[in-house]
Amino acid sequence: MIAGTLIPISFFLAVFGIFYLYLSTRNKERLALIEKGVDASIFMSGRQHSTSFGRIILLNLGLLLMGVGIGVFIALLLTTYTSLNDNALYPASIFIMAGAALLIGFKATKNIDK
Repeated sequence: MIAGTLIPISFFLAVFGIFYLYLSTRNKERLALIEKGVDASIFMSGRQHSTSFGRIILLNLGLLLMGVGIGVFIALLLTTYTSLNDNALYPASIFIMAGAALLIGFKATKNIDK
């Protein structure tokens, strides 16, 4: 019973510790660079793209969910009008359509960056 509560608590403490160490180390590194007189523009080097990360995630997530929905719909049509096995058809069509949607999302993300 004790292990059932200690495992989630220790997991969240480990995640918090890693996050805290990352932020504090980054802050100390930035302060050291500022003390040496380095230009502050190096902190913005990764943010030169005009598209935000959230838009790309939303695009890929939306396409993934649409792919899963289309996969379920295709599996429903195939099970209704054919005598194929339901147990294999649903996961196969869902994974195929989700993969196709992620490929479309990858191509769309490459076009957004241009």
